[in-house]
Amino acid sequence: MIVAFNLAGFFAAHAIWSVSDGEALVPMFAYVSESGEKQMQRLVIDGDLEKSVAFGQAKLESNESDASDGVLVYDGRIPIDDRMVDAVIVEIRSYFSLDSKAVMAVPYALAAPGELRVFKPKLLQWEECEDFDIDRSVQSFFEGVDAHEHGAAIWNKALDQSM
Repeated sequence: MIVAFNLAGFFAAHAIWSVSDGEALVPMFAYVSESGEKQMQRLVIDGDLEKSVAFGQAKLESNESDASDGVLVYDGRIPIDDRMVDAVIVEIRSYFSLDSKAVMAVPYALAAPGELRVFKPKLLQWEECEDFDIDRSVQSFFEGVDAHEHGAAIWNKALDQSM
């Protein structure tokens, strides 16, 4: 899960960069090939977010790309303190452990383009991951964020620890 969480952090930072200017986030399926190369596909099915996410979830589950690790990144909402908050959702898989599933959410608020706030990421799911070190996985997520030059700069500038 270490490599998968690193990939998740990198593309979460890419997503934060994308939403920072007020544009809608196009769902992304990203994976690491067996040779270690990062690949990414934007998913647009009939201009419909729900269909695009469902298509991405099917790709993530099937591993048709024969990847070692994969993530699906999309815009969603999560509950925090009795209210719904916008969040970048990242579904994470490490394919050598087929039953292992994790989901991270990066809550954010965008008052206007350029007025972004990024809140502390939340681990929403950690299923069948007993063989993995959760602390090291989360650390790897942040290392992935830092590896995305533009996304990390925007993320760090907009960081708000209030939630």
